[in-house]
Amino acid sequence: MRRVTQEVDMRVLLYPEFDRLEISDVVLAPLAADEVRLRIAACGICGSELESFKNRSPRRPPPLVMGHEFCGTVAEVGSGVHDQPIGRRVVSNSLVPCGRCVRCERGDTHLCAQRQIFGMHRPGAFAEYVNVPARCLIPSPENLPAEAAALAEPMANGIHVAKLTQHLPAAAVLVIGAGPIGLFCQQALQVLRGSRVFVADLSPERLAVAKRLGAVRVINPHEEDVARIMLAETGGEGADLTVDAVGGAITKRTSLDALRPGGASVWIGLHENSITFDSYGITLLEKQVLGTYAATIGELRQALDLMSSGKVDALSWVQRFPLADGVTAFQRMVAARGNDIKAVVCP
Repeated sequence: MRRVTQEVDMRVLLYPEFDRLEISDVVLAPLAADEVRLRIAACGICGSELESFKNRSPRRPPPLVMGHEFCGTVAEVGSGVHDQPIGRRVVSNSLVPCGRCVRCERGDTHLCAQRQIFGMHRPGAFAEYVNVPARCLIPSPENLPAEAAALAEPMANGIHVAKLTQHLPAAAVLVIGAGPIGLFCQQALQVLRGSRVFVADLSPERLAVAKRLGAVRVINPHEEDVARIMLAETGGEGADLTVDAVGGAITKRTSLDALRPGGASVWIGLHENSITFDSYGITLLEKQVLGTYAATIGELRQALDLMSSGKVDALSWVQRFPLADGVTAFQRMVAARGNDIKAVVCP
């Protein structure tokens, strides 16, 4: 088992300043005692990173190497790591919980008050290497390609939505937004809850993917009234559960309008922060609104199981780019035209 402390030069997709990305050479810091150095095999471009870049978000101030959906192989280990053999294929959690606070102790590690997120609070994985605390890693199935394994984290977000609402009926579900998170929520609810999932999006190409992945009906809000369609499809009641995977003011309102009395709407998208809506429609009809954020490492394991067993498709609608083309990949996903739904950067 090789243990090192020296610095390493590597290539990265760097976010050096607002509105700019570039391929650059940087120095990777020495390993801490509890860390593993991963040679990155694949890293997905997340919608939150695209939004941060487009809107100059203060949550991800440059200079920064982004990237929190990633997998790789163990290249080197810190002096205190004894259970990660060199060459093991692993997937990393997207965040590093402290493991000691009251939230971690009650099992809500994804809500840790001191959490560090890769590509935000610490260097991310749009790079050849990244240093990761060993406790954040889980083995990757041997039969799962790297570009799928890297997407265990967004798939785990979908699993988290299914588990967060497991105490509620979910026979008829509306997912608003057929981007990566929406498509993973769709698949998680189909597989784990047996839901009939309806998907709404403005993009015909994305709707075609949702239909191929099992949506019972797809709805384009440019052409049809989403809430009216859901009422018609459910005997005038509305969906048992709605998932807003966009996070705009209009999609949040639609998620409530399409919901039956006593149903629940889950908000996972983060496009807009402020919204006005009819609060009486929530109180008098006893509707629930649930926020959801990230996932636990146990849900990450479940995501890998579902993908490796073939129950979830994380390959057919995803595009692969070498690190050298990382700027192009990022720009294409920002534009989000046609079949550009999800990109994975593979050093």
